[in-house]
Amino acid sequence: MAQVEATTQQEVPGAPDEVFAALADYRTTRPELLPGHFSEYEVREGGEGAGTLVHWKLQATSKRVRDCLLDVTEPTEGELVETDRNSTMVTTWRVTPGTAEGISRVTANTVWNGAGGVGGFFERTFAPKGLNRIYGDILDRLAARMRG
Repeated sequence: MAQVEATTQQEVPGAPDEVFAALADYRTTRPELLPGHFSEYEVREGGEGAGTLVHWKLQATSKRVRDCLLDVTEPTEGELVETDRNSTMVTTWRVTPGTAEGISRVTANTVWNGAGGVGGFFERTFAPKGLNRIYGDILDRLAARMRG
């Protein structure tokens, strides 16, 4: 099994602490950012950053649905890590200063252990592109929300 990785990055209006607070708000903000690929969203514990346990189903393709139960940690300042209890998937959100004052750079990096063989080849080839589109949509929604 080879590791599969998808990374999406975008600049978003707002100071890093404000943007991070929006991303870490799993009760109100996060569900508003999720496109139609996500369903059955539920905060089971916490709701603000570290200590949150959140569930959703992610339908990456018409045939591929992941049932995700995510533990959220904050290992360093400006970083949220969502570790799926049901798979090897780990998504790290990083918020850093952007190219200008009042702008933040948000990076979503997801890794997981992919399948082997021919199926694994297709997963490594196409899954990152699909996931990048999904997370790009989330970042577009975050940017719109931060603009007000």
